[in-house]
Amino acid sequence: MKLYKVLNGNKPCNGGNGEYNLPVKRKDGTWKPGKWMPAIKGELRPCDNGYHLCDAAHLIDWLGPDIYEAEYKGDRIDADNKVVVRQVRLISQVETWNDKTERLFACWCVRQVWHLLTDERSKHAVEVSERFAAGEATETELDAARDAAWDAARDAARGAARDAAWAAARDAARDAAWGAARAAARDAARDAAWGAARDAAWDAAWAAQSKHLIEILGLSE
Repeated sequence: MKLYKVLNGNKPCNGGNGEYNLPVKRKDGTWKPGKWMPAIKGELRPCDNGYHLCDAAHLIDWLGPDIYEAEYKGDRIDADNKVVVRQVRLISQVETWNDKTERLFACWCVRQVWHLLTDERSKHAVEVSERFAAGEATETELDAARDAAWDAARDAARGAARDAAWAAARDAARDAAWGAARAAARDAARDAAWGAARDAAWDAAWAAQSKHLIEILGLSE
């Protein structure tokens, strides 16, 4: 099973500190792995002590700007949506996770709750974001669409499920594509989960998003 680490540059973006040794892409297109990180001392404890990785199925939980394939040696603990290890190095960067795929993933998430976007300004924000990802819209257009989506959310009568859908549409047009993907996924799943079977619906929506993310990244579970 392949494992991954989500970073912002060479630093953790989901908690933790320190700087990781990044892999380097050679001229022939192959990757030179980063150096092994220092071995963690003491007992490994999730969220407390150890290097934290995840498998492809749980990348959806940890989305950030950069995704790296990683390998480990020494002790390992599997805990819910994470893997805690004694020592790690980064093998290569997942280059399919980029501004375009990040933003298109955000838009795909919103389109799963499209039926709740009753204001055309919200729909327009998603459509402009998709065109921006394809190089067919300008940053000025994206900014204007996002501002209009904010206005639509403020003008709308408040309803928990619709709030989530509007928020997802607004998020899709955010400046940072990875932030758009992360926020839109959560808001869209929250909307899909609204109702009597909330927990089951959330799990189903989150699983569908995870499956689609793996597909667009070209990874295997």
